[in-house]
Amino acid sequence: MMNYKSCLCAAILATTVAAGSLTGCSQKVEQATSSDWTSLFDGKSLDGWKRVAGEAPYEVEDGAIVGTTIANTPNTFLVTEKEYDDFILELEAMMDSNESNSGIQTRSHYDPEANNGKGRVYGRQVEFDPSERAWSGGIYDEARRGWQYPLSLNPQAQQAFKVGEYNKIRIECIGNETKTWINEVPVAYVVDTIDSSGFIGLQVHSVGSAEQAGKKVYFKNIRIKTTDLTPTPFPEGVHVVNNVPNSLTRYEQEQGWKLLFDGKSSDGWVGAHKSTFPERGWKVENGALTVLPSGGGESTNGGDIVTKEKYSAFDLSFEYKLSPGANSGVKYSVTLNEQSTGSAIGLEYQVLDDEKHPDAKMGRDGNRTLASLYDLITADKPKRFLRPIGEWNKGRVVVHPDNKVEHYLNGIKVLEYVRGSEEFRNLVANSKYKTWENFGEAAEGHILLQDHGDLVSFRSIKIKAL
Repeated sequence: MMNYKSCLCAAILATTVAAGSLTGCSQKVEQATSSDWTSLFDGKSLDGWKRVAGEAPYEVEDGAIVGTTIANTPNTFLVTEKEYDDFILELEAMMDSNESNSGIQTRSHYDPEANNGKGRVYGRQVEFDPSERAWSGGIYDEARRGWQYPLSLNPQAQQAFKVGEYNKIRIECIGNETKTWINEVPVAYVVDTIDSSGFIGLQVHSVGSAEQAGKKVYFKNIRIKTTDLTPTPFPEGVHVVNNVPNSLTRYEQEQGWKLLFDGKSSDGWVGAHKSTFPERGWKVENGALTVLPSGGGESTNGGDIVTKEKYSAFDLSFEYKLSPGANSGVKYSVTLNEQSTGSAIGLEYQVLDDEKHPDAKMGRDGNRTLASLYDLITADKPKRFLRPIGEWNKGRVVVHPDNKVEHYLNGIKVLEYVRGSEEFRNLVANSKYKTWENFGEAAEGHILLQDHGDLVSFRSIKIKAL
């Protein structure tokens, strides 16, 4: 098992390791010889495995491990007795129903005291989701942080998993990177800051009724490689969830991503309608770019800040942390040509404490709430994907070359629209922006972080031109 120092070195190294050739929409996964692998299942017994956290049974049938759902028991896991740090895992998995759910735990852990002494498994899980949602191969942090890589981030991979037949699963955990494939289709790519080692586990998901009991999940040909590991390159265009603050992997760099904030300075930013960065009202500290509180007034202290550069079509991602009751925003297509008081004018990804700030109750039908296109379109955001005030959340705005725009919150797409469309212009005509000619339709503009007089922090601000 790696010690803390070696784990940290591996995490740092993994953010700069090349991912290799990145062309094409799919690629053949290179197969190692059988002598490079160790079998985790002998096809006859459950030697080397133990059941934890629930009562669902695991049995060996016809050379496969078969887990069966039963009612009134928590998620049940069959986990390896051995722990692993870096590895490549391959197996075949089948589910007999699209009403079931399962997955593979990687570098995971067990708390025997949790769940009133029944125990609980926690850690990153590679999801098997044969439902209509189709997020198989995505990465879920079981019993802890929730979804890390929902397949709304890679919709092209959603149909890779097939119900009622064996699927080839490949999982690479090398350094602080986890990559997944389903039937040789690249699915998820996560760079993380925790769990450098742990066990591997097979899941039978809990079910709520006797009618849902009896569903089966099958696992076979489970093998692992732990030495002489070479990361398999992903094709171009796969979104990376990078949880290392203010960093870019080599893959991201080669895909054209650039940091708009280096975590150390205000380089690349100036005050709106100014030639320099504000002397007060903002600070760079602890890897975050923070607007300081000033009583909730709009642009009355340091004022908004904007990128020096302008952008046309782009993929923008950022993390933000709200203080209780805070209001801010990330604006895009900001021209600075409008004669306005207060904040500069632009399309706005709303950043807001919906529960405590009164702006959430204003506008129409919630179109001033978190992640909404401010005063125009309400974000459709399930509550389970919201992280509490005071924790970091991930925002994303994609402006496509054809003017389609998407907002994401913690990996979930919450709205989309087309700039310049009749529908968009009708929305503008009924909003606070109706006085601005061709609002939101500029060919290019700045990215803006708003000073609304409340304590809000930003980090991991990165952009890719499209």
